[in-house]
Amino acid sequence: MSFPGEERIVSDRLQRKLNDVNLEVQKQLSGVQDHVNFTLQQAYFKCAHECFDRRRRQEDINDCVEHCSVPVMQANGLVQDEMAKFQERLNRSLMVCQDKLETAKLQPQLGTAMNQLESCVDHAIQDNIRMLPHIVDRLKKALAMPRDEAKL
Repeated sequence: MSFPGEERIVSDRLQRKLNDVNLEVQKQLSGVQDHVNFTLQQAYFKCAHECFDRRRRQEDINDCVEHCSVPVMQANGLVQDEMAKFQERLNRSLMVCQDKLETAKLQPQLGTAMNQLESCVDHAIQDNIRMLPHIVDRLKKALAMPRDEAKL
C-alpha cells in the first residue's frame, strides 16, 4: 500500500539532505575555489599582460597568452574532475538506496520502507561528506597550494 503524503514528506527531507551536501561541498571547496579564481587568475592576467608587446607578432602574443592560461585551465579541469567523481560516487550510493526501496516496497509496510530509504540516504550522504576533506587535500597538493591559503 502506498502513502503519497508520507512519500512526499520523505522526498522533501531527502531533497533538503541533498541541498545540505551541496552546501558542504561549497564550504569545503571554498579555499580551493578562491585559490583558482583569485591567485591563479591573477597570475594569468599578469602573465598575459606581459605578452602584449608591440615588437611581437600577433601569433607570438596569442601563443604567449595561451601559455599563461594553462595553469588556470588545468586547475579548473582538476577541480571539475574531482567533483564529477564525487558526484558519481554519491549517485551510485543513492542508487543502491533506491534499489533497496524498490525491494522494500514489495513488503506490506511502506512506512518501514520509507524509513529504510531515509536511513540509507543519510548513511550514503555522511559517507560521501567524510570523503570531502580527502578530496580537498588531494586538490591542494595537486595545485601546490600553501596550507594557510587553503583555510581562508
